[in-house]
Amino acid sequence: MVTVAEVAKRAGVSASTVSYVLSGKRPISPATRQRVERAIRELGYHPNAGARALAGKKSHIMALVVPLRTDVYVPVMMEIAISVTMAAREHGYDVLLITNDEGHDGVRRVAASGLADGVIVMDVELDDPRIPVLLETGIPAALMGLPADPRGLPCVDLDFMRAGAMCADHLADLGHRDIAFIGYPPALYQRHIGFADHTLAGFRARAAERGLRILHRPCEGTYESTAGVLARILADRPATTGFVVQNEGAIGPLLSLLRSSGRIVPEDASVIALCTDLLAEQFSPRLTAVTGSFHELGRQAVKLVMDGINEQRPSEVTLLDPVLTHRESTGPVGIGVPVRAPVADPRADGAVSGTAAGTETVADPVGPSGSTGAVGPVGQAGPVGPAGPGTAAASGPSDSLGVTG
Repeated sequence: MVTVAEVAKRAGVSASTVSYVLSGKRPISPATRQRVERAIRELGYHPNAGARALAGKKSHIMALVVPLRTDVYVPVMMEIAISVTMAAREHGYDVLLITNDEGHDGVRRVAASGLADGVIVMDVELDDPRIPVLLETGIPAALMGLPADPRGLPCVDLDFMRAGAMCADHLADLGHRDIAFIGYPPALYQRHIGFADHTLAGFRARAAERGLRILHRPCEGTYESTAGVLARILADRPATTGFVVQNEGAIGPLLSLLRSSGRIVPEDASVIALCTDLLAEQFSPRLTAVTGSFHELGRQAVKLVMDGINEQRPSEVTLLDPVLTHRESTGPVGIGVPVRAPVADPRADGAVSGTAAGTETVADPVGPSGSTGAVGPVGQAGPVGPAGPGTAAASGPSDSLGVTG
């Protein structure tokens, strides 16, 4: 790495003169300044970020706080990180990745050190403990997510409430009345991660408006956990014909399990996922999906931070529109599949009034793991074929799904 001393030697001046040229703290003759600047260009010298911070200069570094969890869907995180990096370079900035395992202490350290001129925070919780630290330090920042109270810091996110509502509308328009929502692992809901909570809230609200009977089941996203969740859904609601999936890891196992249980997609069961178009195209059948531009999400976050760095007032909340692409995994309710009539007075999260013929009031308890080890009846399901690791083959009648959670 080129040093100040090497620049000084090339320019024929002292190291202190080079420092004054860089800092601008003392007047330097035009001829001397030109020699120093030419030496900097020829040697490829880059000032140390910490030294620039001490000198009161910008570091031209932007910190991106990324989630460090085993359940993170890496392709989406990488797409966002690449988008942030490319957008930052357009402004002459480099990106420093910071993992969120340090919590608010890590944010405080970055802000206090002067290492970064601004911070983008991902994986935002509804009551995120990092927000008070950002407000206290005053470092230009943007939240990639929507907290419960977005005042005080600019936020950008996909409109996940609308995305959840779009899933409910799509299946309702196709005639589905009993719908299961297979979500992220329980830990995300316990931590109240914004995108998970907002999607579920939008789905529930629209389902209530449309008179749908719904279940929400968290899922770890493995084959075994998805098998347990599906067995529990079909045991509780044998008439379920619609599935909404907000868990990338559970999509493949769900399609495989539906197929092995004798349910053809989309003739007998419709599946809509909240995932990227790239992932949706990889499955057979190709998935109907609700998604958004994660590339644009990254660009907007950088813009908000740069507005703060340049002392411009950034917009407080920016929500990007989700897009629904209808592919092969959703269709009208199949002939011969019993369909419950819409209920005029739906209750929250899967509880309905027993006004329609053949229906009853059903609560929707969610266990801590979102799966069950019990073997229950699944209505019209056929026998299960070869199962994944940790599952047992069906040993009872053909209307039982022999899986464990």
